[in-house]
Amino acid sequence: MLKEKLKNINIILASGSPRRQQFLKDLNLDFEIRLKDIDEVYPEHLFAEEITNFLAELKANAFQNELEKNDLLISSDTIVWFNNKAVGKPKNYDDAFQIVKSLAGATHQVITSVCFKTTEQITTLFETTSVTFSPLADEAIHYYLKNYKPFDKAGAYGIQDWIGLVGISKIEGSYTNVVGLPTEKVCSFLLNFVK
Repeated sequence: MLKEKLKNINIILASGSPRRQQFLKDLNLDFEIRLKDIDEVYPEHLFAEEITNFLAELKANAFQNELEKNDLLISSDTIVWFNNKAVGKPKNYDDAFQIVKSLAGATHQVITSVCFKTTEQITTLFETTSVTFSPLADEAIHYYLKNYKPFDKAGAYGIQDWIGLVGISKIEGSYTNVVGLPTEKVCSFLLNFVK
């Protein structure tokens, strides 16, 4: 359905995330991947989705003068929002341990922003999902970090991993958002993109 509707649009995914790439494949979309090394720094006064909106747009704007008429660039950013602070990707193993330990037995939000950029317009949308972890023993956290190495993930965990099966007691909102792309909103945007 989407593929036929977007047959004249060249979709470019500006993300190295295997999860995001797989979602677009699962949506049966033809797309290419273009990557740029972006320094993901944002102003300190930004709050929650303002951060992910800013970073998703920062990634898209790096391609400012490279887009053709029929190109649609998709960029995205995800953070874990906990205790009124953004939790990004862990710096190292010890940092990852402290992050997961702090999330255990508590509820946090996962916020993902998606930016759609053409030569003429830029549209950014976001999704927020609440995730509640059960209490986790230190041993379980060490097992997870050693075996699944979630060091490229915001919040130092992947809901689709082992920890999601044993440690997450409740989720309110979009599951795909927690994995890294709110596919429902992406699909809805794309369906309306070509009139």
